[in-house]
Amino acid sequence: MAIIKHKSQRVGIFIDTQNLYHSAKNLYKAKVNFGQVVKEAVAGRNLIRAIAYVIRTESEEEKSFFEALNKLGIETKVKDIRIFAGGAKKADWDIGMAIDAVAMGQKLDTVILATGDGDFVPLVEYLRYTYGVQVEVIAFGKSSSGQLRESADDFIDICEDPRNFLIGYRGGVRGYIPGFRSGSNDRAQGADVSPDTTEAPIEEWDGEGEDPAIKMSGE
Repeated sequence: MAIIKHKSQRVGIFIDTQNLYHSAKNLYKAKVNFGQVVKEAVAGRNLIRAIAYVIRTESEEEKSFFEALNKLGIETKVKDIRIFAGGAKKADWDIGMAIDAVAMGQKLDTVILATGDGDFVPLVEYLRYTYGVQVEVIAFGKSSSGQLRESADDFIDICEDPRNFLIGYRGGVRGYIPGFRSGSNDRAQGADVSPDTTEAPIEEWDGEGEDPAIKMSGE
């Protein structure tokens, strides 16, 4: 379905930083140019809020990355790692990102979700049918939920022009990422699997080592 993007539309973009980071890393071994992601998604319209949801590690090495996002006009919402008894670590922004989108949805004409996570399908449907807002998604098609793509009014596939959205991209793709938080029936939804590549194992961040918020600005 073709959609109209008027310059006067009030737009808010909500960025699932970890989702984009891991997709870029596993598919292309590159880093995301978040400024370009926002620019392409907004498409010259009236940007009201741009928020990136990020994780602060124990070392706090990601501080420079947060500052780089702020200089691009992207707000950062930071969550610390939760350490449970027994040493397990967890950091997840899904609920917080959804709450913000719902809270701001009534003041926007268009909500843009920068994520391929199928867990956001109910959010897309709620925003569309409760508030009547236009909901668009920008993400890596090869690691995105088919249901998410179908539920949105528009889907921008970063994989169609990776050079435009990535830092350190040298060409090529490692292949389809199976089961990357994208719903169990992505293959049934027609996810693209190149016949001349092998499936790349997903490298989910477990709270240790390099975090999505570290060294993503291509310094």
